[in-house]
Amino acid sequence: MTVADDSDDHLPAEDSGGHHLPAVEDWPRGFGEASWWPFVAALGVGGIYLGAALFVMGHSYDVIGPLAGPGTLVASTGLFLLGLYGWLYHGFVAGFLKHGTQGRSGESLRLGMLLFLGSEIATFGAGFVYYFFIRSGSWAPELPNLLSSLVLTNTVILIVSSFTLHFAHVALRKGNQQRFVRLAGVTLLLGLIFIGGQVLEYYEFIIHEGFDLFTGAFGSAFYGLTGLHGLHVTLGGVLLAIVFFRGRMGHYSAEQHTSVSTVSMYWHFVDVVWVFLVVVLYVGASVA
Repeated sequence: MTVADDSDDHLPAEDSGGHHLPAVEDWPRGFGEASWWPFVAALGVGGIYLGAALFVMGHSYDVIGPLAGPGTLVASTGLFLLGLYGWLYHGFVAGFLKHGTQGRSGESLRLGMLLFLGSEIATFGAGFVYYFFIRSGSWAPELPNLLSSLVLTNTVILIVSSFTLHFAHVALRKGNQQRFVRLAGVTLLLGLIFIGGQVLEYYEFIIHEGFDLFTGAFGSAFYGLTGLHGLHVTLGGVLLAIVFFRGRMGHYSAEQHTSVSTVSMYWHFVDVVWVFLVVVLYVGASVA
């Protein structure tokens, strides 16, 4: 996933700041310098899935120690955040400080985002296939009221955030920097409120309703899908924050806004996925 500003020149090996980078000379022209950071972040994400599996094994089957899962989750989350920090720093900051805002067409980067979103559709699709499979079989006998006012409010907030981001992008393309920054800030705030609302929802379900990951097959499907979406929204919040602060620093213009375009595509995607989640999980679970 690439949202960095574009430059026709990539850094030669001697200008890589002492970092060993793979395939620097062979890296496609216009895609910036090669980096190990995405691989570090990917290892962290893989470790998060492994930690979740170890947690279930330790909790339900007593195959391994109870701390193996949580320990793996914490370590993998730290590795993911480290990789994400390095990736975003080299993608957003280091290149800009060296090259400024040299412009070029961002169509290749937008295509890259579309391909990435295609892989995300496959990921969520696998989760929904699992849900529809268990939905046709055994079902949790008692479930809390999933479709609460909190969920509906959170849904409205996320939908509104897509509109504010869209109009922020429109304002930027018209050269209205001040309106762009204001609406980007509103979008970031709405995204943070949504994340807080989902945390509150989890707290209510787990603490007050006793509905958790181990509440039948539906519990695993519900927390797996909504948790995966929450992780994507959190990543989107990080990207929105970077876009917002870069906008305040004047890094964008009507001609130079590839990062805004790709982040917008990602944010609209997580918005659509959430609406689908609400229809399938929250509304669908109440249908006998």
